[in-house]
Amino acid sequence: MPISASGGRPGNPDDPHAARRMAESFGVDAGRYDRTRPRYPEAMVERIIAASPGREILDVGCGTGIAARQFQRAGCAVLGVEPDSRMAEFARRRGVAVEVCAFETWEPGERRFDVVTAGQAWHWIEPVAGTRKAAHSLRLGGRLALFWNSDQPPAAVTEPLREIYRRLLPDAPVNRLHSTEDAYSTLGDKASEGIRRGGGFSEPEVWSIPYERRYSRDEYVDLLPTQGLHTRLPAPALNEILTTAATAIDEMGGEFLMRGRTVVVTAVRA
Repeated sequence: MPISASGGRPGNPDDPHAARRMAESFGVDAGRYDRTRPRYPEAMVERIIAASPGREILDVGCGTGIAARQFQRAGCAVLGVEPDSRMAEFARRRGVAVEVCAFETWEPGERRFDVVTAGQAWHWIEPVAGTRKAAHSLRLGGRLALFWNSDQPPAAVTEPLREIYRRLLPDAPVNRLHSTEDAYSTLGDKASEGIRRGGGFSEPEVWSIPYERRYSRDEYVDLLPTQGLHTRLPAPALNEILTTAATAIDEMGGEFLMRGRTVVVTAVRA
C-alpha cells in the first residue's frame, strides 16, 4: 500500500519547509541520530570561522548539536535554536546551550552574532523569513553559512532502494530526482534565492568541500532510520528498506566507500 512521504501530506520538492511534521520527527530517536549522522569536514569549519568577524555563533536547527560541538571544539561560543525539545535536550546534555523555538518566530532580543549557521536544516525553514531573521540576528559584516552533506551510496545500493520507494512512496521527491546531488543542488539554489529575496546580504557564494567515509553494512543500516524519508514510516515498510540495503551491501563485500561533498551557501550581512 502506498504511503505518504510526509506522514499525510504529499511530498513537494519545492517547499520542504512546509512539511513540519517531517521536520520535527527526527527527535524520535535522538541518540541514534547523533550517533550515526555524519560530521562536517573540519576544513569547512575552519573556512567559515576564518571568513567571519568573530566566534559567536547562532546555530539554526541545531538538532543534537553535531555541528555546534564541532564549532565549539574550534573555539567558538555557540547558541542553538531547535524546534524539537527532544533534540534540544540531547544537545544540552552534550554541552550546547539551546533555545527551543522555530527559527522564524525566535527572537534574539539585543543579542547579535558573528555567524548564523544551519547544518542540514535550512530547507525546513521558510527561506525568506529565515533570511530576514538571520539578518536581524547578525552584526554588520557577520556571515550566514548554510551547509549540507551531499552524498549517495553506489548504484548497487541505491537502485534496489529506488524500487521500494517507487512502490511504497510514489509521491516522494526522491522519485523525481536522478541523484542526491540533484536534491542538494535544488536546496542550495532555493537558499540562494531566499537570501536574495530576503535582503540584507551580499550576493550568495557557494563553496564545495569534498569528503569520503567508509561504511560497514551495520553502520549504514543504523543510519537509514534517521533520514527524513524514513522517520515516519510504519515498521514493516522501514524493515523492508533496511533488509534490502543490508542485502545489497553484503553482496558488495559488507562495506562500501561513500564519497560526497559538503555544499555551503554563504553570504555577508551588508
